[in-house]
Amino acid sequence: MDKIQELKEQLKNNLLQAQAIAAKADDEGRDFSDDERAQVKQYMDRAQEAKSGLEKAKASATMRQALADLGDEIQVEEKSGGERRTPSGLIVPDAKASLGESFVKSAEYQGLMASAPNGVFGKDHRVQSRPVGYKALVTGGSDTSGGAFVTNQMMGLQVGQLAFQRPLRLRDVVTNLTTTSDTIEYVRMTSQTNNAAPVAESTATADPGTMNAANGVKPESALAWAKVTTPVRTIAHWIPLTKRALSDAAQVRSIIDAFLRYGLEEELEDQMVSGDGTGENLEGLANVSGVQAQAWDTNLLTTTRKARTKVRLVGRSTPNAYLFNPSDLEAIDLLQDNEARFYFGGPSGLGTAGTLWGLPVIETEAVPAGTGYVGDFRKAVLWDREQASITISDSHANFFIRNMVAILAEMRAAFGVIQPNAFVEIDLTA
Repeated sequence: MDKIQELKEQLKNNLLQAQAIAAKADDEGRDFSDDERAQVKQYMDRAQEAKSGLEKAKASATMRQALADLGDEIQVEEKSGGERRTPSGLIVPDAKASLGESFVKSAEYQGLMASAPNGVFGKDHRVQSRPVGYKALVTGGSDTSGGAFVTNQMMGLQVGQLAFQRPLRLRDVVTNLTTTSDTIEYVRMTSQTNNAAPVAESTATADPGTMNAANGVKPESALAWAKVTTPVRTIAHWIPLTKRALSDAAQVRSIIDAFLRYGLEEELEDQMVSGDGTGENLEGLANVSGVQAQAWDTNLLTTTRKARTKVRLVGRSTPNAYLFNPSDLEAIDLLQDNEARFYFGGPSGLGTAGTLWGLPVIETEAVPAGTGYVGDFRKAVLWDREQASITISDSHANFFIRNMVAILAEMRAAFGVIQPNAFVEIDLTA
């Protein structure tokens, strides 16, 4: 019995033994006893060992057969002097001779030396190998050769590479909330007066007449609020598309979806900054009453720094961002000192590197050139009523009979500024 058959028998016997124990326990409706459990484990270990040995034996047998098949195809031709030659022309030296001895004794070397008179090679003597005939060379660069099979790879427009899209970051710094109503009522703080002061102890029970701290009268402070109502507004747009384009160019749907969703977010950012609150527009930061103003003062750096101070001293808030138009941010990056050195690193630097006076800078076209903002944007709230959605339908005009569809994107949101004096509008024009 060969090794493979023997291992097969071992594997089979051990598995049968383990199965017999399991069948007995099942027939009696019980679990394995400790002895049976140990026996089953022993048989399974032996079966696993036999299986591993069987796989190795099969692999060895396969390798031996491959070597045998290969040997049948390779015929070694014996040559004089003990050297051998394979069909490919490879010279196999005699085991008793060195490689150099085999080389100089070879027929190829002897033929080479016979072509030179008296064993001397002249200056014009040419050493040639056996002539070989070649067919036409197949190349990949020629359209009349292998290049005819090379085709261009069409990538198409990639989603995320759509042109004319600007980065949108304002939503990241404001407070984001949700609502289930069509109208938002919130309280806006319009002013605060803090008159807290040390007060002397009262020395008489009678009304002092004069209401001051010297007579033990506590000072009065004041807070003023206003109830503000802001409606949820709908932002939407759509684009027509034929059903054929939708079916034959699946990527078109993805591109249009991405474009429509982006368009909503871009308009929302514009509304949050410059919406005038009339008609269906949101009330943007630029049109909220009570926002502080910072006039131009000396230069861009001085002006922007003084605006930040107003957020702290007047708004009693901690600013968390600047908003600048790209043109104004460029002017800040190009600022130089009296020795023509750039303040922000110049061409080899990173500009403001996203910060100015320790605050993040949001570069946005929603802010008009020549104007900037700084403030505590956590005190501006965006209420999300209905997140951006995409709807497709052929139920528009006569689109059904023309095999056309409309892809509609819309969202609903409201925006409000809780504390206007926590923001400063900056005049960046000299």
